Amino acid sequence: MTSSDQPQGDASTTDASLSRPSDQDRLATLFALSREVTGVLDLDELLTRIPRLIARLTPFGVFSVYLLDDATQTLRIAYAEGYPDEAARQVRLGLGEGTVGTAVQEQRSVRLGDVTTDPRYIAIVPGVKSTLVVPLRHKGQSIGALNLLSSERDAFDETDEAMLRAFGAPVAQAIVNARLFESEREYSETMATLTEVGREMSGILDLDELLTRVAHLVKRVIAYRTFGIALVNETTGMVEFKVAIRYGEGSETESVRVGEGLLGHAVQDKTVILVPDVSKDARYINAVPDARSELVVPLMVKDRCIGAFDLESPELNAFSARHVELLTPLASQAAVAIENARLWEELRANEERLEKELRFAQRVQMALLPKEMPKRLRSVDVSWRFEPARELGGDLYEFLAPEPNQFIVAVGDVSGKGVPAALYSVFAGEVVRSRTFRRRATRDDTGPGAMLTSINRILHERQLEEYYCTLCYAVFDLRRHVVTMSNSGLPYPIRCAADGSTSAQIDMPGVPLGSFGTTTYDEVVVPANAGDVFVFCSDGIFETFSETGAEMGAGPIAEIVRTHRERPAAEIVERIFETMESFRGNAPQTDDQTAVVVRILG
Repeated sequence: MTSSDQPQGDASTTDASLSRPSDQDRLATLFALSREVTGVLDLDELLTRIPRLIARLTPFGVFSVYLLDDATQTLRIAYAEGYPDEAARQVRLGLGEGTVGTAVQEQRSVRLGDVTTDPRYIAIVPGVKSTLVVPLRHKGQSIGALNLLSSERDAFDETDEAMLRAFGAPVAQAIVNARLFESEREYSETMATLTEVGREMSGILDLDELLTRVAHLVKRVIAYRTFGIALVNETTGMVEFKVAIRYGEGSETESVRVGEGLLGHAVQDKTVILVPDVSKDARYINAVPDARSELVVPLMVKDRCIGAFDLESPELNAFSARHVELLTPLASQAAVAIENARLWEELRANEERLEKELRFAQRVQMALLPKEMPKRLRSVDVSWRFEPARELGGDLYEFLAPEPNQFIVAVGDVSGKGVPAALYSVFAGEVVRSRTFRRRATRDDTGPGAMLTSINRILHERQLEEYYCTLCYAVFDLRRHVVTMSNSGLPYPIRCAADGSTSAQIDMPGVPLGSFGTTTYDEVVVPANAGDVFVFCSDGIFETFSETGAEMGAGPIAEIVRTHRERPAAEIVERIFETMESFRGNAPQTDDQTAVVVRILG
């Protein structure tokens, strides 16, 4: 700044009434002030105290503390009294520029009794006639200067200069200590902020919301001008910007190929790129017209780079190693959060697809199970209910009438639950239907035992050893009033006589279908008179467990059937499920549950 740039101000009345203490008093004061100044750790407080302390050593009219910016090697006013506000904010001096720049560069004090006689002097405050500048030195390096100005000529003498030089040493140490304390405090606060930011990022699973939030969270750590988050598109090999913010506003930024530009190179090499002047780096692609410096920090998940933070600034040397130190752990946290959000997005998409497929499979399974009885049957009352433990179940049931006055009930249970069991049960049900009507056409033995033997062979040939099927196959002869049954491991069916004299299970052991290819099955023939009730259940009914782990068994079901034997079949089914659910209480349903009730009407 030259004399023609002088701001409007006046130092003519600032020190006229001040008196100079004696040398002995000043020496004693110097020691006291040295101890006092080194005890202040707040930089702002320290800077405001310095002129008050210096005033106890020597009078002055205008005061300023200049501090050196290591990055730009320029001097700025850190604190001033008597300066016009605008000048205090805007003044920047290079090393060797003006009396202050000279004192700092040469590390020696400068005292001018008449500032107009020295061409080095740069007038900033009007009315100044003399000046005393003392460099602030720490460990052999200048960190700034104390600058005293006066409206009187020859206001400062050799003693003033010596005193101020002596005072400058503890002041320099105090400034360094205050800066270090401030740096440590800022570091602690920054670490706390990073922890908080990382915790906040980890809780966001929506990718778009996360990326936008990250951009705002980074602002809490680094006051950027232009910021972008770019992610690698593995399919196209492009690094695509998902968020781009310029001067606080959203903006469009073009994608680059991996290995192109500073961004592409950082992603390819998996390393931080810090460029103080982009015009001197051949890799730079001019995407932001006023960009002068750039910092790119890769987003790493283990040894894989998924994208990068990209910061650009219209100022040279805008980014430093300190920014790299802050952004690197933040980028790691963001990369993990982004990867988690991506995985969650993929998982959610898969879950939605699976839910849709399961709902459709559920509709298919229910469509393949009987919805009504064969229309020509008039002498039986049949009702049923199927409650899968999951979306799909492994239970099956069929109602067939291949001959007049003949009614067939098949109830089965496939091992396991869920989709595999449901697929197996659909296949087993189709085998039951096809073999029932095929034997009618071929006039082969159509007895239940022969039927189970045939089905067993077919299932065994499929070589699904980990799956098997229990099945009870019952043929009701409504003209002869008998029912012929064969069982392959399903819980024994319950028969309740019309008069209620008996209500118990029919003992019919058998090997599950599909286990052994040569297994044969016995048959049992029991009466099926008017008023008799038959109940077929999968093991999910009898093996219902209470909250205490007790098993319900067949006894309560047999009693329900006896008590309600004269009621419609649908009511008996409902009573069975009510009894089972009451016994289970809050215990979870662990297996598919199917109950079929057949009442003989006449």
